[in-house]
Amino acid sequence: MTGTSKNLAALEKITSVEQLEELLSRPTPDVVEAMGRLEGDLILLGACGKIGPSLARMARRASDEAGIKRRIIGVGRRRPPELQQQFARQSIELLECDMLDREQLASLPKVPNVIYLAAMKFGATGQEPLTWAINTYLPGLVCEQFRHSRMVAYSTGNVYRLSPIDGGGSTEEERLEPVGDYAMSCLGRERIFDHFSRTLAIPIGLLRLNYAHELRYGIMVDLAQKILAGQPIDVTMGYFNALWQGDANAMALRALEHATVPARPINLAGPDVLSVRGVAEELADLLDCPVTFVGQEAPDALLSDGSTGYKLLGHPQIVPEQMARWIAHWQLQGGPVLGKPTKFQVRDGKF
Repeated sequence: MTGTSKNLAALEKITSVEQLEELLSRPTPDVVEAMGRLEGDLILLGACGKIGPSLARMARRASDEAGIKRRIIGVGRRRPPELQQQFARQSIELLECDMLDREQLASLPKVPNVIYLAAMKFGATGQEPLTWAINTYLPGLVCEQFRHSRMVAYSTGNVYRLSPIDGGGSTEEERLEPVGDYAMSCLGRERIFDHFSRTLAIPIGLLRLNYAHELRYGIMVDLAQKILAGQPIDVTMGYFNALWQGDANAMALRALEHATVPARPINLAGPDVLSVRGVAEELADLLDCPVTFVGQEAPDALLSDGSTGYKLLGHPQIVPEQMARWIAHWQLQGGPVLGKPTKFQVRDGKF
């Protein structure tokens, strides 16, 4: 166990957004070494969402700690003033670009390293054409513009079928059986990246993330909010994986060294198959609130096997029990949330 992980394991609570964002962006020694080996600047496409800000900051911090001078560039469809100021303080550039506009996309700096975060999930139902344009058409445009770069592109565990709860989760070798327009468009995204990886010899890593957590977002946050509101917990989708967002950030940056031709899928997932009922009961105890349940656990759920990712990118530092403690305290102290429910309980693919 590294010094960093020991310090995190001993941390009982997180009391401010500033402390949270510092932890989410704190690079491990392995990330610092990887960013020291990486050559050239880094651009993050879709950097203004849930993941982008802390990932960009970790890339900045790791590069600085490695003694590497490089540009870290974030790109978003809009430049929120608060985020622009935050990035400026952290020596991260933030560019505004509608990437579906070919001219705007072509104007972006062509750098050797690309992390692709652009995606549409929530609101996909009823906006299927836009969902497919963002999730499937845009990756082709990006590959054409960054044909001389290496890429890490975020995907999702939703490309898999629901898997038996006693099977350990889907592996990267399994046949993909997405359900619904969102999941199908995400498979389309992977296929487009893989096509251009093969035809243009672009090294690409595809990160199938399932599910990222921090104190403002994640399945445990959804559960804690329902418990505090006195709402029953539906346990039909009765099991899930949980990965701390800081761990996911570290793995994503290390994945740049493991991009290949053809594109290589890698699961990013927590190591445990967690019970919704069990986690809700633990949260209820931490929150000192009663909890009620509806439904009955189905024999399958959206689960991913992250073991390949651990071998390549390192093992997560933060365990689910630690996440639960931090999230419960955050909720009790009235900490802010992103207001973006995960909708993890959806079984028909309609987001």
